[in-house]
Amino acid sequence: MGTDNQTWASEFILLSLSSDWDAHVSLFVLFLVMYMVTMLGNCLIVLLIRLDSRLHTPMYFFLTNLSLVDVSYATSIVPQLLAHFLAEHKAITLQSCAAQLFFSLALGGIEFVLLAVMAYDRYVAVCDPLRYSAIMHGALCAKLAITFWVSGSINSLMHITITFQLPMCTNKFIDHISCEILAVIRLACVDTSSNEVTIMVSSIILLMTPLCLVLLSYIRIISTILKIQSREGRKKAFHTCASLLTVVALCYGMAIFTYIQPHSSLSVLQETLISLFYAILTPMLNPMIYSLRNKEVKGAWKKLLWKFSGLTSKLAT
Repeated sequence: MGTDNQTWASEFILLSLSSDWDAHVSLFVLFLVMYMVTMLGNCLIVLLIRLDSRLHTPMYFFLTNLSLVDVSYATSIVPQLLAHFLAEHKAITLQSCAAQLFFSLALGGIEFVLLAVMAYDRYVAVCDPLRYSAIMHGALCAKLAITFWVSGSINSLMHITITFQLPMCTNKFIDHISCEILAVIRLACVDTSSNEVTIMVSSIILLMTPLCLVLLSYIRIISTILKIQSREGRKKAFHTCASLLTVVALCYGMAIFTYIQPHSSLSVLQETLISLFYAILTPMLNPMIYSLRNKEVKGAWKKLLWKFSGLTSKLAT
């Protein structure tokens, strides 16, 4: 194999969802609105937790991290996607592609471990409430936060290093809306079976291990809830966990569907739709799920709006 076809191109061409201009404009407006809702919803959640002292607990500390992850993940994908909807030449440089791949992989891995940590937090709150403050102290929360941020970043760095050491063929067209790892690996002109195995192994470690911890936590949580005598007590305990369980189902479900099975069984359209799901839909839904299903968050919203309306009335007079 010659040297010319072993070096990576300086830029890649991302293939869009459609070649129709009207469709591009419609998709641009749709995804722009969804991205703005995502940014607004997650930033308001972070601001609300910051302003309301009643929400200064481990659960909401981790929820703040989840909102920051969602905002960062959406920002790593969506602005470039929006720009390409209106651009004739849908190119992305090698450096930008590598950066996008790094952040999307890192933030995805961080979210999986973070959800396991949040499940453990709910397990302690429901199953051992009297010792909750002693167990989930500030130092432990900080160590857990460092763990999920570092583990996701190291996993991503490993994949980036392995992927961009592959010899590349002359094809520089990425059949995807972004620099997604499976789409980038297809550009290599060698057998990538070892890369696929690496992806599967790391997915089992960073995806299935946290998922098993989540499931174990919720088995214990549900068994504890069922033992609560009062109906009101069971309802309150369930509501503290229902929001996280919904988010877990959304995030882990699609990830398992994508990375645990061989990628050859997925069509390009399926991979693209899953990427859109992660980049736009999940980050947009998370704040809504926590706001609509969480009494503490709804109470904090009402308190903040009441203060704001009172301040507005004073300024008006």
